[in-house]
Amino acid sequence: MALGFFFDQTRCNGCKACQIACKDKHDLPVGVMWRRVAEYSGGGWVDHGATFTPRVFTYYTSMACNHCENPVCVQVCPTTAMTKRDDGTVFVDDSKCVGCRYCEWACPYGAPQFDAATGHMTKCDLCADYREGGQDPACVSACPARALGWGEIEKLRAEHPGAGAAIEPLPDPSVTRPNLVILPHRDAQASGSGTGDVLNRGEL
Repeated sequence: MALGFFFDQTRCNGCKACQIACKDKHDLPVGVMWRRVAEYSGGGWVDHGATFTPRVFTYYTSMACNHCENPVCVQVCPTTAMTKRDDGTVFVDDSKCVGCRYCEWACPYGAPQFDAATGHMTKCDLCADYREGGQDPACVSACPARALGWGEIEKLRAEHPGAGAAIEPLPDPSVTRPNLVILPHRDAQASGSGTGDVLNRGEL
């Protein structure tokens, strides 16, 4: 069994309640964000001969650790602090982490985050303590649009056959095989072929 996240991009309005709930639940310091919301926008003009009309789009992507099937963060960790648990979640052992930040540089999603106060890496564990107590992860519970979900990844994929993870601004999923299922926005563009740009890079 492997756990993962589901994200319904058609429902997300970019409110960032998920991001705030994660920071609050884990008491994360300034600059450390295990969940972030990217605003991706673009567009152009449609030529009608004598006139032009705008064709613009914006959609949001809520992203955290994707607890990848092939986690490069685990592969590059020189101290074995980063491991994959039996439930498929990727865990960082604070007692083994030396804060070298190799995992941060290797992860294409920027999921491992460095805590300067402790000198160690931190990351999403899919709210392991909440799950053990029968609760949903904090980000999932906080979403007012019910755009976020979680569960067994194969079940999520079966429930959403048109969904995937190859959506801009996320990287090509073939490298790490993220346990992430995204129901795409109507204007979503495929990873690697997008024409838009992330408008809030400073927040990510």
